[in-house]
Amino acid sequence: MNYEERLAWLKDSHWRLIERKNRPIEGNGVYERWEHPVLTAEHAPLEWRYDFNKARNPYLMERFGIHATLNSGAIKWKGKYVLVVRVEAADRKSFFAVAESPNGVDNFRFWSRPITMPEWGEPAANVYDMRLTAHEDGWIYGIFCVERKDHSAEGDLSAATAAAGIARTKDLVNWERLPDLQSRSQQRNVVLHPEFVNGKYALYTRPQDGFIDAGNGGGIGWALVDSMEHAVIGDEMIINRRFYHTIKEVKNGEGPHPIKTPQGWLHLAHGVRGCASGLRYVLYLYMTALDDPSRVIAQPGGFFMVPEGPEYIGDVMNVLFSNGWIADEDGRVFIYYASSDTRMHVATSTVDRLVDYCLHTPEDGFRTGLTVKTLNEIIDMNA
Repeated sequence: MNYEERLAWLKDSHWRLIERKNRPIEGNGVYERWEHPVLTAEHAPLEWRYDFNKARNPYLMERFGIHATLNSGAIKWKGKYVLVVRVEAADRKSFFAVAESPNGVDNFRFWSRPITMPEWGEPAANVYDMRLTAHEDGWIYGIFCVERKDHSAEGDLSAATAAAGIARTKDLVNWERLPDLQSRSQQRNVVLHPEFVNGKYALYTRPQDGFIDAGNGGGIGWALVDSMEHAVIGDEMIINRRFYHTIKEVKNGEGPHPIKTPQGWLHLAHGVRGCASGLRYVLYLYMTALDDPSRVIAQPGGFFMVPEGPEYIGDVMNVLFSNGWIADEDGRVFIYYASSDTRMHVATSTVDRLVDYCLHTPEDGFRTGLTVKTLNEIIDMNA
């Protein structure tokens, strides 16, 4: 192709991808996966990736490589379904960018520029995985992982530390950076509850001993803080624990902020276990009480979603991860999840179906004998 032919091909291919219609795939009755990913690296604007000046770029080469789109926060904003996406460049650095869709399942388009996130403290080597919460105080908060070099191990080029970065906005364009969350341990997968609890801001935490390893961190935590402008964790308790030989024996973490339902707060989380092919990330649900969001009232056994088909393959294989969902006023729920740290997908359900799943799916008995007992009880009911 000459320059003009290649330019026409690039633009045509890009718009065909963005305007491709999606369709639901009938599943297990709890949710429907949708056929196509909603965001991929190829969805990134051509203006980000190419210099269209023929004199500077006569071969029309990609000048700035976009490698992956993953782990998106989500919010309904001015009637649109909006994702704050973790975009990973070819240089391995992640940044945040906003993409919106008119219907939540296809036609996602990035805004013209990525988010320019202000720095706080030591500049981060990397930021990623933002949870969005429209809080009752009137702000939209984004809490995200901040990765910095571990200066106690300068000779180890893989040694890093994790902190929870905090920012807030009124328009998703202009962000005010607040101090990182102060905690006795490293923190990631921190999520802000959308309402005040006893007059304080409530956080779902994930204390951990190291950058990757949860270590002595027992699971998903709960903490109340006086202010998001200087958020300091004092007392912290574990409300959703890890257990041996389960989907969350290595670590677990809160996904997006919970959805309020008449029966309780509906939570989406991820669980991690070790297997022969490495770490396996799956999604699971649980519920907490309306009058006390730290008290678990339902926890179905096992996973809610796992990688299937092409979802299993990618940059980091055997991974599903979600930190964004949207509940519409009509009860429909859009679950945005990434597969294998590479691309974004959507599954749809309803609040009623997800609550039914939580309240009527048996809990994990933690041993084979009780699993078989539960199965026999279901068989007997169908006899």
